[in-house]
Amino acid sequence: MRKKPSYVHKIQEGRSAVQRLYQIVEDGMCIGCGICQSIAGPENIRMKLVKNGTERPVVNGELDHKIMDKILSVCPGTHIEGLPERLVDEHSQYDEVWGIWRQIALAWAHDPAVRHIGSTGGLLTALGLYLLESGEVDFILHATKSPAHPTFGARFISRDRDDVLVAAGSRYGPTATLIDALEILDQCDRTGESFAFIGTPCDVTALRNLAMLDQRVDKFCRYQLAMVCGGFMTPAGMQQFLRQLGIEMDQIDDLRYRGYGCPGATRIETKDGQVTEKNYLDFWGANESAWQLPFRCKVCADGIGDAADISASDTWEGGSPTWEGQKNDPGTNAAIVRSNAGQLLLDRAVSAGYVCLGDTISPRDMDRFQPHQVVKKQSVWARFVGMRCAGKIVPDVRGLRLKPLARRNSLSENLNQARGSRRRSKDGNGKEETPIPINSES
Repeated sequence: MRKKPSYVHKIQEGRSAVQRLYQIVEDGMCIGCGICQSIAGPENIRMKLVKNGTERPVVNGELDHKIMDKILSVCPGTHIEGLPERLVDEHSQYDEVWGIWRQIALAWAHDPAVRHIGSTGGLLTALGLYLLESGEVDFILHATKSPAHPTFGARFISRDRDDVLVAAGSRYGPTATLIDALEILDQCDRTGESFAFIGTPCDVTALRNLAMLDQRVDKFCRYQLAMVCGGFMTPAGMQQFLRQLGIEMDQIDDLRYRGYGCPGATRIETKDGQVTEKNYLDFWGANESAWQLPFRCKVCADGIGDAADISASDTWEGGSPTWEGQKNDPGTNAAIVRSNAGQLLLDRAVSAGYVCLGDTISPRDMDRFQPHQVVKKQSVWARFVGMRCAGKIVPDVRGLRLKPLARRNSLSENLNQARGSRRRSKDGNGKEETPIPINSES
């Protein structure tokens, strides 16, 4: 087993295993992926709806230090790495911001209907369709809307075209995609089936971490694909947005965050049949300062999918769509291909007519399309310094170039970031209460 992150181990000395798990939550570093439930088993840890309105791990059985050590080594709130070294070779290129890459190109789904319903250009949806219909994998592990909480996502397995299309589109709410990852590996052990994973960079981090402890991840999970992620809306932010429309959470029957256009409307359907559509810019705001994100997203060391085989990005100049530009935009992704497996997958999907490739682009084009990712990548090292000074959990980060990127900032900029992070941490910004389920059925 990989040695525990020394800093996290130090600040957790003297705590029980349960307290160690809850400290990750209380310090705002839990993203809600559910990998801890999979490792400990649902009889010991279960993801539940808690009083702050999100999903968090709740201990409902036994939890010892051995299991907790394993959780710490896998949790994307405590350990984050870039693309595994075994996937880097002489064909790999390197960029300080965008990491390891082989090809970066504009791309979109060849099928106009798939391109239309996808979140941007339908690239990840098209790749999922190709993988299933070519027989390269037996199923796709990804997310769809939660049947219980329509503003949330839920773990989903697709085995055919209809499944993939039902799950198309972004989920900007809490999503525990990995709650049964080990059960899925057990199933693959029995059946010999293989799968591909599509999720957030945090999810991919958790799977890559798990692969260092369980060889079956690399054996059965043939591809790990990610969207370039700016974070998701907090439940409190979602509730505020809905109330501005005169809608309460418990009235929602269906919610589509985006898709059916680029980016497409945010569409809310209530249980009494009322339909409300708002522009993507109405939902998120026209710039990053208006985003209401979980604390973990504000200090994210990897929103770009550093560890994925392929990362798919939006391609709006300046990082956001414009009111006018949305009207006739069919949607175009940037495909950031990082591994040989990802390169071969994209090449085959293009040859088979599932994906169209446009111009080859560069990391500096990505800077223009995703400026907020560049700013965050250059700020995270100093923010982590401030968090450590405040005694908060800080992830053990390897291979993400945070310190070299911080050197791009002036000393005063880094000091301001660190001091601000320390002050906010001391003031309780990002701190969560110990998770208490709303009810035993959540």
